[in-house]
Amino acid sequence: MRWVRHLPRASWVSGLGRAPQPPDERIPFLIHWSWPFKGEHPHGPPRAFIPHHGSSAGSAPPSGRKEKLFGSISAAEAIQQHRRNLAEWFSRLPREERQFGPTFALDTVHVDPVIRESTPDELLRPSAELSLEHQPSPAGLPPLALSQLFDPDACGRPVQTVVLYGKVGTGKSTLVRKMVLDWCYERLTAFELLIPFSCEDLSSLGPAPASLCQLVAQRYTPLKEVLPLMAASAGSGMLFVLHGLERLNLNFQLAGTGLCSDPEEPQAPAAIIVNLLRKYMLPKASILVTTRPSAIGRIPSKYVGRYGEICGFSDTNLQKLYFQLRLNQPDCGQAAWGAGVSATPAQPDNLVQMLSRNLEGHHQIAAACFLPSYCWLVCATLHFLHAPTPAGQTLTSIYTSFLRLNFSGETLDSTDPSNLSLMAYAARTMGKLAYEGVSSRKTYFSEEDVHGCLEAGVKTEEEFQLLHVFRRDALRFFLAPCVEPGHLGTFVFTVPAMQEYLAALYIVLGLRKTTLQRVGKEVAELVGRVGEDVSLMLGIMAKLLPLRALPLLFNLLKVVPRVFGRVVSKSREAVAQAMVLEMFREEDYYNDDVLDQMGASILGVEGPRRHPDEPPEDEVFELFPIFMGGLLSAHNRAVLAQLGCPIKNLDVMENAQAIKKKLGKLGRQVLPPSELLDYLFFHYEFQNQRFSAEVLSSLRQLNLAGVRMTPLKCTVVAAVLGSGRHALDEVNLASCQLDPAGLRTLTPVLLRARKLGLQLNSLGPEACRDLRDLLLHDQCQITTLRLSNNPLTAAGVALLVEGLAGNTSLTHLSLLHTGLGDKGLELLAAQLDHNQKLQELNVAYNGAGDTAALALARAARKHPSLELLHLYFNELSSEGRQVLRDLGSATGGGARVVASLTEGAAVSEYWSVILGEVQRNLNSWDRTRVRRHLELLLRDLEDSRGATLKPWRKAQLLRVEGEVRALLEQLGGPRS
Repeated sequence: MRWVRHLPRASWVSGLGRAPQPPDERIPFLIHWSWPFKGEHPHGPPRAFIPHHGSSAGSAPPSGRKEKLFGSISAAEAIQQHRRNLAEWFSRLPREERQFGPTFALDTVHVDPVIRESTPDELLRPSAELSLEHQPSPAGLPPLALSQLFDPDACGRPVQTVVLYGKVGTGKSTLVRKMVLDWCYERLTAFELLIPFSCEDLSSLGPAPASLCQLVAQRYTPLKEVLPLMAASAGSGMLFVLHGLERLNLNFQLAGTGLCSDPEEPQAPAAIIVNLLRKYMLPKASILVTTRPSAIGRIPSKYVGRYGEICGFSDTNLQKLYFQLRLNQPDCGQAAWGAGVSATPAQPDNLVQMLSRNLEGHHQIAAACFLPSYCWLVCATLHFLHAPTPAGQTLTSIYTSFLRLNFSGETLDSTDPSNLSLMAYAARTMGKLAYEGVSSRKTYFSEEDVHGCLEAGVKTEEEFQLLHVFRRDALRFFLAPCVEPGHLGTFVFTVPAMQEYLAALYIVLGLRKTTLQRVGKEVAELVGRVGEDVSLMLGIMAKLLPLRALPLLFNLLKVVPRVFGRVVSKSREAVAQAMVLEMFREEDYYNDDVLDQMGASILGVEGPRRHPDEPPEDEVFELFPIFMGGLLSAHNRAVLAQLGCPIKNLDVMENAQAIKKKLGKLGRQVLPPSELLDYLFFHYEFQNQRFSAEVLSSLRQLNLAGVRMTPLKCTVVAAVLGSGRHALDEVNLASCQLDPAGLRTLTPVLLRARKLGLQLNSLGPEACRDLRDLLLHDQCQITTLRLSNNPLTAAGVALLVEGLAGNTSLTHLSLLHTGLGDKGLELLAAQLDHNQKLQELNVAYNGAGDTAALALARAARKHPSLELLHLYFNELSSEGRQVLRDLGSATGGGARVVASLTEGAAVSEYWSVILGEVQRNLNSWDRTRVRRHLELLLRDLEDSRGATLKPWRKAQLLRVEGEVRALLEQLGGPRS
C-alpha cells in the first residue's frame, strides 16, 4: 500500500485493410499499441516524440539494397495505404489510457526500455533458483538501441533474425508498437514493407492450412497488389514482426514440419513461421520476434542472428523521464471530464518533483519501477488520487485493469494441454503467499516462504514444467528482492498494495480451503453421486425387512450435503469476520486514511506512525478488505473472467450476505474520521448502491473533521451517501481543505444534513455562491451552519444573505472570524429581517467597529425569532461595549447581545462559550490580536469586581479572571 505501465498482448484480427471502424471495448487488445494519427497526410510531422537509448528512426538500409523493390506506382500506393491503415488501427487507445485525457497519446510518453544483447551460451546457462535478481550486463556487450538491432554482428555477418525476450511487464509490446509506427511514419527507412503478425492470432487458426499470401491478404487487404512482388524478390526489403512467440508451438524437425519455399502453398500457420525462420521461405526477409524467456528455446539458435533481452527501466533516469512525460500531459485536468470539474489540486510538476525525490531516496520503489508496467501503475494511481475521477473508476478497477493489460489472453504454457491461464496460476500461487502474509501480518518473505507457496501440491512432471515457466516469465512481475536495510535477502511484493489485492483475490476466488472443507467436499460429491441409488435401495429394503436402522441411514444420506453446505457457510462467515475486524482494527497511532497513505508512500511523504512498543514487523492491511469488496463488483468480475479467474454469482451473493451480517453488528460503532472514510471507501469500491444503502441506513453522524477532502474523497462520499434517503443529524467537515468544487460534489450529502460544520476550510467568497444555492434548494434540511474561520469577507456575505432570505430551515449561523468587517455587518443588519427563522447569529471576531455592531444589534433586537447575537472580540471601544451591554440587558424582548464576559457587575452566562471559542482557535487566530482582546476583557472583569459588593459575584468574577489569565499565559509564547 506504500506505493504501473505496461500494455497488453496484441491480437491482430482480420480486416485491417478495411475501412476504419469505431473503437469498441470488445476489440482484442491490439489497440494498446496505439499511435495517434492526426491530419490528412499520413506521413506528415508526428507528435512530439522522445526517443531514448536510441531509436529505430534513421536506420540505414543494408548495403547492396540500392533501388526500391516495390517501385511500381500501384505497389507504392498499396504500401502507402497499408501504412495509413496500420497507423489508424494502432491509434486506438484502450479504456485504461483514456483516463489521462481526450487528447492523450502514447507516442508523447514513450521511453525505450534498456535492451541488452545476449549470447546463446548465456541463454543456456542455468538461471537463479528464484530468477528475481537481474544479472548485470557482461563486459563488452553494451545496451542495444533499436536502430542497431539489424546491424551486422561482431564478426561482420549480416543479421536477419532478431529475438527480443523479456519477462512479463518489461515492455515488449510497446517496443513492437514503436517499431511499427516508426515504419508507418517513414522513420524506419531500412525496410520498404513491414508486416506484423500476432502469434496469438495465428495460434487461434489451429492446424487449418493457409498460405502466407492468404494470411497477409486476409489481414492487410491493400497488400494484395504487392504479394506477387514479395515472392519474386524472396522477401528482400521486408520485415516480418512476430509478436508473442510463446503462443505458437513450433516444430523445427523435418519429420514434423516439412520444407516449403512457396509463399502460396497452404500450410498450418506454425509451419509457415518455421519455414520463414529457417530462411527457406523468403530467405532475404528480416524477422523480429518477441517472446517470453521460457519460449526462447523453441527457435534453434542457428536460425537467430541476435538475441536481445528487454531489461525494462534499469536506469532511474529513465523512470523519471517516463513520469515527467506521463504526468505532465496537458489534458489530465478538468478537460478530461468536461467543464465544471475541478482541476487537480496538486500541480503535475510538483508531483513529478516529489516522485523524483522519492525515487532517489527510496530504493524499493525504484526497484518496482524497474518494470515499465509498474511505472504505468504508479501514474494511474497518482492520477486516480489527484485528478477528477471518471464515473465508475475505483482503485480495485485500476489494479484489475493493470492485470488485464499485462495478462489478457496469456496462457502459462501453450504446449500444456490444460491451457491454464497465467493469471489463474498467479492467483493460486502468489495469492496464497500474499494471503499468508496478510494472515501473519508480514510483508517480507524468505526464500523458503516463496518455495513453500510455489511448490505446494506440485507432484507431476507437467506441474513442475508449469512452475518452471512461471518462474522464468512472471515471478519477477509479482516479487522483487528487498533492498531495505535490515531485510536484505528477503523478498517483497513489487508494489505493497499488490499483496493485499492478490490476497483478496485468493479469498474471493475460493482458493483458500481448510482440510475439513476439502475432505467434506469430496465426501459430499461422492454421496451426491450414489445417494439417489442407495436411497432407493434402502427404501425398498425398509419395506421388505424389519430393519429399524435403515430409515436412519436414509436420512443421514440426505444430511451429508447439508452439513457440507453449513461448513462452507461458516467458512464464509469466518472470512467476513476477519475482513470486518481488519477494517475496524483500532490503531491509536494510525491516523491517515488509506488514500493518503498510498499518496504519501508514492510521493515520499512520511507515512503513518507506529506505537513505540509495537513490534517493528507488525503491519496493517487496510486495503485488503477494501479490495475484497471491490473484487465483488460486477465490472471487476467481468474483467477477471477474461483473465481466466471467474467468480461465481452465487459465491458473490453468499459473500455479500456474510459481509452484510458482520457489518450490521460492527458498522454502528463510532469511528474516527480517517477510519470512517476508509469504511465509506470500502462501499465505494463495492459499487453496490443497494448493499450500501441497507448497511449505512443506521449512519446518523458523518464526522470527517481533519480529513483532507481531495476531489476523489468528495466523489467517494457523494457516491456512497448521496443516494440515501434518511437525514444525517450532523455532517462535520471542519479542517478538510474543502474548495468550491468539493462543495458542489458533496451537495447531495449536504442537503441531508441538519447540522453542517465547515469551519477552517479557507472557503472564500466564491464558495458562498454554492452555499447560497445550497440554502435555497427546496430539499435543504440544514438547521445549524458553522462557517467560522473562513475568509468569506463582505463579498461572500452579500451572497449568503440571498440564501438566508429564501431559506426556511436554518436557525443557527456562525460567521465567527470570517473577515466581514463593518461592511459585512452592515449588510447583515440591512437584510436580517428577510429571514424569519434564524435564532442565533455569531459574528464575533470580525474586525467590526462600534457603528456597524450597534446597527446589527438593533436589527437583531427587532427580529421576530432571533434570540442570541455574538459580537465579542470585535474592534469595539469601551463605550461601544457598554452601549451593547445596556442594549442586550434592556427589557422588552428581542435578541440578547453578547459583547463581553460581563453583564453590568455580574459575569455573563456566556463566558464559557466565549473562552471556549478562544481555547479551540488559539492555534489559528492571530495571537497578538487575541491577547489584546483578552486584556480588555480582563479589565472589564476587574472593573466589575471592583463595582460589586456581593461576595458570590466577586467569587464568580475571580474564577473567570483566572480562566482569562490562564489563556494569556498560553499566549505568552512567540507571536505569530
